[in-house]
Amino acid sequence: MVIEGSAVLFWKRTFGIDHGQWFTQNNYLNIISILRILKLPAKHQTNKMISEKENTKISKFLSLVLRHQPGLIGINLDENGWVDIDMLLLKSKTQSIAITKEILNHVVETNAKKRFSIDGSANKIRANQGHSIDVSLGYAATVPPEILFHGTSEKSVDSIFKTGIEKRERHHVHLSSNIETAINVGKRHGKPAVFKVLSGKMHAGNFDFFLSENGVWLTAHVPARFVEIERNNK
Repeated sequence: MVIEGSAVLFWKRTFGIDHGQWFTQNNYLNIISILRILKLPAKHQTNKMISEKENTKISKFLSLVLRHQPGLIGINLDENGWVDIDMLLLKSKTQSIAITKEILNHVVETNAKKRFSIDGSANKIRANQGHSIDVSLGYAATVPPEILFHGTSEKSVDSIFKTGIEKRERHHVHLSSNIETAINVGKRHGKPAVFKVLSGKMHAGNFDFFLSENGVWLTAHVPARFVEIERNNK
């Protein structure tokens, strides 16, 4: 079975792997060898602050196993996406990815996009959104602002005007409440294009919206009639 979807994008963006190098179960050891790149230097097996580069690598690793491929290190997420922290650290260590609780807390607390949450007992962790695996995050439907924004690349503009904004491998379409965030999201995919989403009209038409713990607005699909181009950098 080929690893695909959001997990493939992770490998491509992080390690520069092209389409001819996608991994299958038959070369699982290739995945493990790359995961070992993320191993922290021995000097960081204490409470010392880690570097920004190490912080980013750990954050990307957590995104992979908490959103897309928990089986890569042998962990199981519960129905709401949570996993026991001790188990996460133990299973990560078996793959030579040494993370302490102090380092984990630091990565969670300093993540600019607040991608992860630790529960009230401080025993479990999960990703706040962006999953390609089946979890129920338990967010309650919320009234959205009248206008939200969606950032993408200019090459997607025509298809969005035809079919709307689709969630694809993810559970939801991701929207932001400010244009600056949408522009930054669009830049990840090339020349950015930003759509204005008429979320107030959508809500009035019985479309559900949810707000994640890190402030990302979520909805199942944005039909083309509810989008307007806001910015298209050509």
